[in-house]
Amino acid sequence: MRYELKQGWNLPQRWLRFPIITLLILGIFFRFVNLDRGVIWYDEAFTFLRVSGYTEAEVVQRFAEDHNLDAANLQKYQQANSDKGLADTVKSLALEEPQLSPLYYVMAWFWMHWFGNSLLLARSLSAIISLFAFPSIYWLCIELFASPLVGWIAVAIVAVSPFDLLFAQVARQYSLWIVTILLSSAAILRAMRLNTKLSWGIYATTVAAGLYSHLAFGLVAIGHGIYVFITEKFRLSKSLIYYLIASSIGLLAFTPWLVCVVTSSKQIEQDVAKTETKSLLYLVKEWSINTSSVFIDFNFDFVRNEVKYLLILPILILIIYSICFLYRQAPKQAWIFVYLLIGATVLFITVPDLIFHTSRSVTSRYMIPCYLGIQISVAYLLIAQSSNGAFSGNSRMQTQIASSVIGYQQKLWRFILVVLLSGGIFSCAMISQAEAWWNKGFNYYYPQVARVINQASRPLILTDTKTGRILSLSHMINPKVRIEAQPFCRTCRANSLKMRHSLLDVPQGFSDVFLLSPSKKLRARLEKQYKIEPVYIKGELWRLKQ
Repeated sequence: MRYELKQGWNLPQRWLRFPIITLLILGIFFRFVNLDRGVIWYDEAFTFLRVSGYTEAEVVQRFAEDHNLDAANLQKYQQANSDKGLADTVKSLALEEPQLSPLYYVMAWFWMHWFGNSLLLARSLSAIISLFAFPSIYWLCIELFASPLVGWIAVAIVAVSPFDLLFAQVARQYSLWIVTILLSSAAILRAMRLNTKLSWGIYATTVAAGLYSHLAFGLVAIGHGIYVFITEKFRLSKSLIYYLIASSIGLLAFTPWLVCVVTSSKQIEQDVAKTETKSLLYLVKEWSINTSSVFIDFNFDFVRNEVKYLLILPILILIIYSICFLYRQAPKQAWIFVYLLIGATVLFITVPDLIFHTSRSVTSRYMIPCYLGIQISVAYLLIAQSSNGAFSGNSRMQTQIASSVIGYQQKLWRFILVVLLSGGIFSCAMISQAEAWWNKGFNYYYPQVARVINQASRPLILTDTKTGRILSLSHMINPKVRIEAQPFCRTCRANSLKMRHSLLDVPQGFSDVFLLSPSKKLRARLEKQYKIEPVYIKGELWRLKQ
């Protein structure tokens, strides 16, 4: 038998109201403290390139024409400027990265032109957008469970979630995507409940906004469609008709960019393809680490295995149990919706990895809809198990359930809730003080690389690495550091070789010549003339010696 959370039941104010307010304040604080401290991530460098209105091809061409630049020259391609307009930003996306929906980049263009180019201001746009996730997930929980308490616990979890914090502090579109997922999910539940033209019009707007925020919102929209068909029992009801009209309007509004996506499908396939073959053990390990980081994250990639799995395993057990508990206890329409929010992403991203042994699903940002569903599921479990009078049903069942959640079990679940939220707070505190975290990828090592280079009196960097790595490092090295480069252009592969000058030379007059992330071909050529001395292997930095 299934039973529902009552609307309006409350926890004792002394242990709910003050902690919730405290967690909200901490969540806001963590999103803005030291916002300009963390290393500029590879993808962030491309965000700033898009806002500048220049293309990656133009950066490569600049190195081809003047292949001995200093770091200050590159800032032209990393900030809003008067030489390029909004149309250039949209055009650069359409030409080189059509898989990135343009809404965030348009917002970032206006934001940086109005308020300035500092890293603090640039990242503050994402941080501010992330605050809208609090009321959005609260609204979604109200629509799902008719329970304010589940909503408040979900808000608390999101507020101190290290995963949400990491992507609230980078100049990328992920905070916007999170908000549109939550808003659209709440909007469709409200539209099905009210069944008015206005409510369906709001849903159509959120569909368009979601698609313009991230192309993978389409997976969420597919989940919404399946939900409507299931709940309407595949009958051509009024709700189903309104849904088809609303979703069609949302898709129609996205048509201009959809045309760009379709015409560039081969390029997108190359850009997002994961060709690495990975074992099942590797995938399971990475999934476990990524999923647990939604609640507690001590930079697990750099923690000893014994400690890592000691922390991860209880969280995974809690998540699995919450998903099972949701099915057994929650209203049918609620668990179906949450399952589809989780399952659509798993089906279209994780299952292909299992079949073809690729690794797209280990990129945690692609799994955001799945993680939001998990957060809601855990919130429901914790509030249901730690509350008095949580359920309604027949008197006998109600007595049995009530007797099972009071006393020792109730205290145990409250303890679990406190530990989980405390772990999130501690994780966020660590992230706020760190120069880099696992989500920065290879750029995790760049602060140390920059320190080594900056200590030299007159250094030169020799490299043929990716353009994004050069742009990322340019923010951390001294402005006068010279860079001799043949950038690898990821978005202009056909023209990249034509733009490169024939060979990288090692000019005279520098105190230190550093070799950064060289290709095998470049390194083999230099080894014929120079001794290559390792300086910082993790950051792929070497020094050339005669």
